[in-house]
Amino acid sequence: MTDTAARLLRLLSLLQLPREWPGSELADRLGVTDRTVRRDVDRLRELGYPVVAALGATGGYRLTAGSALPPLVLDEDEAVAVAVGLRVAAGQAVTGIEDASVRALTKLEQVLPTKLRRRVRVVGAAVAVGAGTGPTVDPDVLTTLAAAVSNRERLRLRYRDAAGAETRRHVEPIGVAAAGRRWYLVAYDLDRDAWRSFRADRIEGPQPTGARVVARALPAADAAEYVAGRRTDWATPSYEVDVTIEAPPHRVEGRLGATPGSIVADGATGCRFTETRDDDPEWLAAQLITLGVPFRVHGSPELRAGLRGCASRLAHALD
Repeated sequence: MTDTAARLLRLLSLLQLPREWPGSELADRLGVTDRTVRRDVDRLRELGYPVVAALGATGGYRLTAGSALPPLVLDEDEAVAVAVGLRVAAGQAVTGIEDASVRALTKLEQVLPTKLRRRVRVVGAAVAVGAGTGPTVDPDVLTTLAAAVSNRERLRLRYRDAAGAETRRHVEPIGVAAAGRRWYLVAYDLDRDAWRSFRADRIEGPQPTGARVVARALPAADAAEYVAGRRTDWATPSYEVDVTIEAPPHRVEGRLGATPGSIVADGATGCRFTETRDDDPEWLAAQLITLGVPFRVHGSPELRAGLRGCASRLAHALD
């Protein structure tokens, strides 16, 4: 490989990092003059790489998104990481990505040096990934969520809860995290004035708004830790529910995430809801409140605690 070709590959590797590079810094990294950097940037542009230059004291060169995908340059560790990730992706919960992962892995392994191919196969053989049968995520949705996080841009979306009820949300995304076989968007819910994690397979029609995300302190080190903490919170022990509701069954069914047969008529105008639950008692408490009818809880200290938590926040909001 000629010095020029090697230098172009090194320059391309630097420009693929998500930052702007002053010409003088690139010249120092490559051991050439500023003029040579400008000529090399022009060569990359001729090859189809969309390199833009910003003027001014804070300006510099950066690689932007173009109309076509140019070849990428990976170092050895990056190539191994991508290859292993593609192997895992074939069994993960993103709709339609399995075939694309196999095709990409085939292309990558074809050009891997022998020692790197051996590393990939050793790791791949040691990692077992089950295909699973859980819900899958539309890759377009996942891409839109990730782009909004990277661009620090607000989103509007539709979200279906566990009972299938759909709500519209206006959120400030902070991160996308995988937990188990599910993907989650961690965002600040502007309508509810609170941090939330949203299961990506329940998100529909996410639309960037162009408005910037406000800097807020996430109550965790990052999105992954927040989701892990919430999943621990959600994994509550099972608890018993016994509630008398002053509404007919048809008005209640479908709004409490109840299993069939757990809501039965009680008198001429009421119903009785009895069930063993393993979800968040506070979520059920909020759903009971939104029914807009009187109800009475029999026993169930977990549900009572959830109602007290809702009442406390309502009282705080009224203050």
